[in-house]
Amino acid sequence: MVVRRGFGPGIVFAAWVVAGAIASCAPVVSRGGPGTLNPGLDEAPLSTKLDKKDLDYLVEQNLSALYSSAFWTGEVAGSGRPFVTIFPIRNDTSQHVDDEMATLLSSMETSLVNSGVVNVVSRERQSAMLDEIDYQNSVGMDAATAAKIGRQLNAKYYITWKLGAVDERLKKTRRVQYSLFIQVLDVETSLIKFQHESIRSKAVKG
Repeated sequence: MVVRRGFGPGIVFAAWVVAGAIASCAPVVSRGGPGTLNPGLDEAPLSTKLDKKDLDYLVEQNLSALYSSAFWTGEVAGSGRPFVTIFPIRNDTSQHVDDEMATLLSSMETSLVNSGVVNVVSRERQSAMLDEIDYQNSVGMDAATAAKIGRQLNAKYYITWKLGAVDERLKKTRRVQYSLFIQVLDVETSLIKFQHESIRSKAVKG
């Protein structure tokens, strides 16, 4: 004789509870931005670290100042697209922001290339030279060395960048003020042709 055993209501209910608990613990993934159900997903900051909106702001502020400067409009524009080399951004913060600095550098390079006003020396050409002087770990690169690299790269101007941060705490509030400083120097004379600093603050409480 074959005995068929089914699931009683108690077992079915228990299975339903377990399934519900598992589902409630599953991660919820959202897609944000224009054209999605969450167009404002990227607006709210999640921490005091630099995010995409912060990076875009710092780049836009510095490059807008550069493009509207007397140096750019009077000396660079219409001068036959001089060659420019962009040195890596120096990290003067206590944070590990290598990815953020790479994003900043790419955005700046893209903007300069697409401006149609200058020729930008590829980073691959200058990487070996910068490795020789250990640029990222050195205290600083003197003007003579920078000018020498610029001449070897056939550049008229070289651009240096520096990322800094001031981290303050008061009771349960933390504020970080980020600054991105840019300088454009003439390769032959080492004269500073342009400089600007953009600032972005972020805070968290609790």
